[in-house]
Amino acid sequence: MTYTILGEQYEAKASFPLGGDFPYGSFVSLDLSTANTALTPEIVATPDTLGAYIQEVIQSNNALGACGGYAERRAIYRRSEHFGADAATRDIHLGIDVWLPEGTPVLAVLPGVVHSFADNDNLGDYGPTIILQHFMGNISFFTLYGHLSRTSLRDISRGQLVLRKQKIGSLGETSENGDWPPHLHFQIIRDMGTQMGDFPGACLEAEKTHYLQNCPDPMLFLPEVWGTIHNE
Repeated sequence: MTYTILGEQYEAKASFPLGGDFPYGSFVSLDLSTANTALTPEIVATPDTLGAYIQEVIQSNNALGACGGYAERRAIYRRSEHFGADAATRDIHLGIDVWLPEGTPVLAVLPGVVHSFADNDNLGDYGPTIILQHFMGNISFFTLYGHLSRTSLRDISRGQLVLRKQKIGSLGETSENGDWPPHLHFQIIRDMGTQMGDFPGACLEAEKTHYLQNCPDPMLFLPEVWGTIHNE
């Protein structure tokens, strides 16, 4: 299969970043943006109320999970000082969220190596995070997997080889994943700079052009994988 990766075409075989049996139509698109008037301040106030809302969306659409969120402006970050305050809140989301139960296996989408990892233990942050580096032709790029379980960071080391579809961790529960309903934050990064184990998953409006260029839409990155959501 030929994929367009960061503007160049390569023969590659990629996988969905979560393990399970996900036939076409398993996921419903979830809108957590400020444009969603159903998302009241009461709903986003706690992980429990937000999680109940997400489960209602999933169940009412006869889906197994929910996904989406790239480039959304989200008010949900305002509950944490980690994202700033008022007009200086980093509220533009730079990845895709896939909402599934805690313990769901997290898989490498392509072969690569472990670039870095960390437990980003702040309110609203990623919690346990793994970043992989991939090499395709003359380019390299990174994939970030956030909101993992703490056990995901055991027995892992920088430079460790990772195969496509290899389990690299699992989704964490609310008490360890940054205080969120269980989900995966999946992000593609062209240039990590000097960052290790962490990279902004949300940015300021004034920074949006730069960050969206550096963090392309995962739905466009491998459209066949996201479109069919299969694990062959």
